[in-house]
Amino acid sequence: MANPELEWLEKTYRPNEPQLTVRAVLLGMGIGAVMCLSNLYVVLKTGWSIGVTVVACIIAWAAMAGVKAVGLTKRPLGQLENNAMGSAASAAGYMTGGGNMAALPALVMLTGTRPDAWILILWFAGIAALGVFAAIPIKRQLINQEQLPFPTGTATAETIRALHAQDEGGAKQARWLGIAGLSGAIIAWFRDANLSWMPFRIPSTFSLPLTLKGKPLSEWTLALEGSALMLGAGALMSFRTGWSLLLGAGLTFGVIAPAMYEAGVITEVGYKPIVGWTVWMGAAVLVSSGLTSFAFQWKSVVKSVTELMKLLRPKKATDAADPLADIEAPASWFPIGFLIFGPPVVFLGWYAFDIPLWAGAIALPLSVLMGVIAARVTGETDVTPTKALGPVTQLIFAILLPKALVPNIMSANITGGVGLHAADLLTDLKSGYLLGARPRQQLFAQLFGVVAGSLAVVPAFMILVPTPDVLGSKEFPAPGALVWANVSKMLVAGIDALHPSARWAALIGALVGTTLAILEVKVPKKAKAWVPSPSGLGIAMVIPAYNSIMMFIGSAVAEWYRRKKGDKESAAVTVPVASGFIAGESLLGILVKMLVAFGVMPKG
Repeated sequence: MANPELEWLEKTYRPNEPQLTVRAVLLGMGIGAVMCLSNLYVVLKTGWSIGVTVVACIIAWAAMAGVKAVGLTKRPLGQLENNAMGSAASAAGYMTGGGNMAALPALVMLTGTRPDAWILILWFAGIAALGVFAAIPIKRQLINQEQLPFPTGTATAETIRALHAQDEGGAKQARWLGIAGLSGAIIAWFRDANLSWMPFRIPSTFSLPLTLKGKPLSEWTLALEGSALMLGAGALMSFRTGWSLLLGAGLTFGVIAPAMYEAGVITEVGYKPIVGWTVWMGAAVLVSSGLTSFAFQWKSVVKSVTELMKLLRPKKATDAADPLADIEAPASWFPIGFLIFGPPVVFLGWYAFDIPLWAGAIALPLSVLMGVIAARVTGETDVTPTKALGPVTQLIFAILLPKALVPNIMSANITGGVGLHAADLLTDLKSGYLLGARPRQQLFAQLFGVVAGSLAVVPAFMILVPTPDVLGSKEFPAPGALVWANVSKMLVAGIDALHPSARWAALIGALVGTTLAILEVKVPKKAKAWVPSPSGLGIAMVIPAYNSIMMFIGSAVAEWYRRKKGDKESAAVTVPVASGFIAGESLLGILVKMLVAFGVMPKG
């Protein structure tokens, strides 16, 4: 049988092309930090993190093409440089995921306080670095040997090839991205900025002159939103998720909430009082579906544990030299990385979040296990099981640390963060593998991105969330944080602490989530399109209805265009346009928040 590693070394590996250059690292850190800000804004609004790497590669290609056109450089950005840049950008951009921007907002919601900025920067950077090193021992097995698909990594490699080919495809994508970004920024400016000289302002919502239970539809959040961001977010989803969001919004705010209001369970009409009750059903849908889907991956889990046990066994000496010894990251870097970054994370957990040192020490090997599982599941399905790993580790620490709310939240943050960043690096390493890149240089790029992302995300969070009441509001629903906070609260206080109606809501949500997750696996592929997405349904129960409506419209337009043009041609337009809408509106929205925070602009 042919050795796939030797075959890659002979046919794909490109040792003489520049990869981890200074400009690639600086571009990756800069673009990644900016996209981290954009992702922070989006995740606080929708609970979803938006893809970073493909958009970063387009931006980097366009930027360097412009620099070359004006004569500031003679050498265009190479494919492997762009790939290394993407590794740094993705590490920075995804600093909002892996539980980071669920755990921290949940902590703020439940305690009303937040740790010092530098503690959070070091905390997030340490967790992300552990995730990078956790990916080292399993890279060759998952990517070189088993050749798992890692669909996003494969798509990134294809995008980089297309950008650097001698055709107009890359230029068109860059133009679409720029036009959409400018459009999103203009919409955000005329909606959010509050300046006397502005000729008009775009309303945040467009209401219909109708009532429900004697209240205007807008009070039930049933309206259209003045937002290109939500259209873009919807366009990047599947149409199934889009119509599930619409279904969930209609049921939640048009049927369930009015019924609970009439019954006196919900005492007033408005986003916060409604979601204060519906969050229990939404959280149950999300958690139960995540755990059920995770259970169907039991073979991957068993295989991951088996592989981890093999890694712990002493290696037998072999006569044959390793042909990739100078190319792959050495296996010794895995324990060295954990020895360097593990103790500081354990110390910070004890110092800032009251996690006992012994519990923090347990979190480290548990995070390795979760990282291995997350990486394999991501490689097979392209879905990192954060919604499952978060509750699982929250449950574990609820047993280890009963009645300890803050330690429960932040201990789970360690395992979720490690899992995400391990899966993120392996996704990037997949694109590098297909392009012939050197893996250890991508690891260094990832670590540079970790620094950029941690330095960007914390100050931005402080500006966007000046007070705890901002979270869970119509402006920033923070659905991921709501779910995380309520799961921890229930595990610590016990389900008996809930109002009886909330218990029934949680039970019904759990049954719905479990049933939908089973149907996703068991129904024929063609019929799956008609099964509501539990993620879409659950999220719709904890965000304003107008968010869900706009995301549905975006997904519907993208689906229409996909059917008209086909998958590949439509993606070349849909991805940059949708990403441009998201980046333009979110970054301008953050700028307005900064101007208000620094007293340059009055509050709207």
